[in-house]
Amino acid sequence: MACLAAPVACMAATAAHQPDRLCPSALTSAIPARQSSAPGGREFVSRVKGMNSDERESRILAELMDGNIPSFLRRLVPVTFRERLADHRDVKVTLCVAPDYVAIGSDDDYVLMPMRLETALLFDDSYGFVLPTRKLVDEIYGQAQIHLAPQPLPASAAMRSTNYYWQHNEMVRGQRSDWRLPQGTLTAGDKKDLVLTSRLWRYPERVAIYGWHRIDGRPIQPLSTLHGARYADYSHGVRLISSTAYIDDQAQPLLTLLGDPQLAPLFNDEGVIPEVARLVTILSTLKLPPRQTIGLRSAPATLAAAE
Repeated sequence: MACLAAPVACMAATAAHQPDRLCPSALTSAIPARQSSAPGGREFVSRVKGMNSDERESRILAELMDGNIPSFLRRLVPVTFRERLADHRDVKVTLCVAPDYVAIGSDDDYVLMPMRLETALLFDDSYGFVLPTRKLVDEIYGQAQIHLAPQPLPASAAMRSTNYYWQHNEMVRGQRSDWRLPQGTLTAGDKKDLVLTSRLWRYPERVAIYGWHRIDGRPIQPLSTLHGARYADYSHGVRLISSTAYIDDQAQPLLTLLGDPQLAPLFNDEGVIPEVARLVTILSTLKLPPRQTIGLRSAPATLAAAE
């Protein structure tokens, strides 16, 4: 997180050395155009307030799949860092990431939208994105030009309610308005991330979360797989990461890199995620009754070595 101490200066230096071609608009072109009749964030929240969590989740996915997201989230920004491989070779890594967490609505009227893991993965897989790892969340925070201080709400069953979703959204928007920087500026600190981790091979019926960094750079939430996969609360966010990453400006599939023993440490502080593409497929299609547990029988034989 080399940009943490002086993020504005570091961000400017990074941008100055990034060819525009590294995060082209083509990376988000598969997402349908937002329709003029699509509800804004406030209207969407009003529509789903009386729904149960399953009905609400269905509407979240439908809006996302229809392209009802702000235009500023379609302009991915580069996050670039340098790493040294085990063979002592220095490489430059570039990710193309959304400047904030997934939202429903327009640029002027949107709601940052928590969602279940399955919803996030179905949207990601349909339009060319993947979830970050813990390491990538840290890298994004370190290079964010806007750092918002976390604003936890009182813990209760209401954390999963639409009212809490909207209340926290308005708190974050109030914070964001204090920054005289345009939409599309890389922003972090407003939500925890849904992340990929090898732990999900052991607990595929759960969701992995991490982050919500304080201003000093320390995360409130350590990597956790405590909650079931159907769980989402107001503090959760989904960061769109392009499934195309760049090593020394050469495009490569990010999921392939996460499974490469030499290159995975560039993206994941746990090392290789075994058979990560299969893991994502399992997580996006798994239908479990409450509290059912799946053990290591579902995991690849390479998991023990990877951990």
